[in-house]
Amino acid sequence: MSAGKRNGGRRSARLLIASGIAFLLALTGCAAGEQDRSGVVVTTNILGDITRQIVGDEAEVTVLMKPDADPHSFGISAQQAAELEQAGLVVHNGLGLEEGVARNVQAAEAAGIPTLAVGSEVDPVRYTAAGTDGRLDPHFWTDPQRVSRAVDVIAEQVITHVEGVDPQAVRANAARYRAAVDRLDAEMGRQFAGIPAERRKLVTNHHVFGYLAQRYDFEVVGAVIPSGTTLASPSASDLQSLADTVRAAGVPAIFADSSQPDRLAQVLADQAGLDVEVVPLFSESLSRPGRGAGDYLEMMRSNAESIARGLGRG
Repeated sequence: MSAGKRNGGRRSARLLIASGIAFLLALTGCAAGEQDRSGVVVTTNILGDITRQIVGDEAEVTVLMKPDADPHSFGISAQQAAELEQAGLVVHNGLGLEEGVARNVQAAEAAGIPTLAVGSEVDPVRYTAAGTDGRLDPHFWTDPQRVSRAVDVIAEQVITHVEGVDPQAVRANAARYRAAVDRLDAEMGRQFAGIPAERRKLVTNHHVFGYLAQRYDFEVVGAVIPSGTTLASPSASDLQSLADTVRAAGVPAIFADSSQPDRLAQVLADQAGLDVEVVPLFSESLSRPGRGAGDYLEMMRSNAESIARGLGRG
């Protein structure tokens, strides 16, 4: 064989190898650019439970916030942050609730991941209490009617953005769960009907029950922490002012979030000098199973019972 033929054969072989490498790179590039977007990542455990009821077996739902955590302060790992940026849909509360993971959600949005801020979609109200600066209140889940609206919003976003789900199955799941939430709303209304009007006054650790108060005709007298977030702290004058309000209103119970120590509420009870019971509520986080708030419906029923008992006592 001549030298020219040998060199030509080598060039042909090199061209074939180069073409093969280019083809493989193109394939891997497509795979990297078209990641599986079949899962849903949810920030808080309350929304996580609601979303799981809607999605059912149609897609994987990953919940970032652990049971008994504080939505204002919980953080996530680097691995969880990466999961956010690989999701088909990120469901978060919004309205400033998830202060510890807000930047992670923003990073996912910047990476082109579809996100749903549920609180913005259910007719949010503004705080009216002093110290809250009139911001939008993120604690909409204390009103089952708004959760019922949220169910439909989440379902449609899952259908739109999450690959491989059956729209009929998702809508059927949503309809079943919405009916359960509507039954919960009726149950809570009947339970609260037994509380006399003059006793429908709420004092909590921080401002978390504005939506419940609006829905069921309660008055929010005040909060130990005069803010919509647990990251704030009360001053001595704040405590004294609220103690005077509690004394004037004759409030029989103060409701403390179960995920937070009730020390501040107890301090207020001591300062007020009244027989004020401190009643724990599951206001911002689900509990572990078997602890009274394993899912959203159980949490709300437990809270309704505690509120009715705490304000109904003579």
